[in-house]
Amino acid sequence: MTYCVAMRLRAGLLFASDTRTNAGVDHIAFFRKMHQFQIPHQREIVVLTAGNLATTQSVISLLNQRLKGEGEHLLNVPSLFDAAVLLGRTVREVIDRDTDPNDRRSSVDFGANFLIGGQIKGEGPRLFHVYPQGNFIEATEDTPYFQIGESKYGKPIIDRVVSYESTPLDEAAKCTLISFDSTIRSNLSVGLPIDILMLRANQFEQAMKPPHRIGRDDPYFLALRDGWSAGLRKVFDALPNEPWFDA
Repeated sequence: MTYCVAMRLRAGLLFASDTRTNAGVDHIAFFRKMHQFQIPHQREIVVLTAGNLATTQSVISLLNQRLKGEGEHLLNVPSLFDAAVLLGRTVREVIDRDTDPNDRRSSVDFGANFLIGGQIKGEGPRLFHVYPQGNFIEATEDTPYFQIGESKYGKPIIDRVVSYESTPLDEAAKCTLISFDSTIRSNLSVGLPIDILMLRANQFEQAMKPPHRIGRDDPYFLALRDGWSAGLRKVFDALPNEPWFDA
């Protein structure tokens, strides 16, 4: 499984993904799930992937392969909306190719979810969640973030903290890493390292930086994990006990 988060805030965009794809007693594998596409000073696009690994790798391979052709690709579409349409069409192409409608015995789930966001010069930052069916939804000011994969454990902290208008990117990153820590503690199928990337609105980089990778011994992540656990325990201990048990 996996866990990916992307946010579109007034300050810019944030993307984060773990790197674990399989988990078990004797089988743990790691693959990068964050992919970047850029023309310096013109467009910055990031894609996060979750779901069937063969599907996600095929989709990303096709997107990269078609960058060299004359047809439509992520580096020449006119808007992020068109990039989401292209991604959705590619997802359907791969799933339709690999799925045999006549094989009712197959239990393989070829589905995959994608988050695609960034900014193309001439429009503001945008973020989309693309589903296995190829359709998609766009992040709004009311719903400024998306999660794919094991989302349930890390959702409460994001809901309590993140606001489109007021959350700066550094606080969004802190909240996102706490969200990952909560997920990692509760689900074996999500694990370190974590890749995290922030793009400030309307500030196109000469060369988009690679994501920062947070490993098991990262001092900031360890301090954040310990501080959050200690803070939760302190707040919990300060809450009153129930008044009815011995009444």
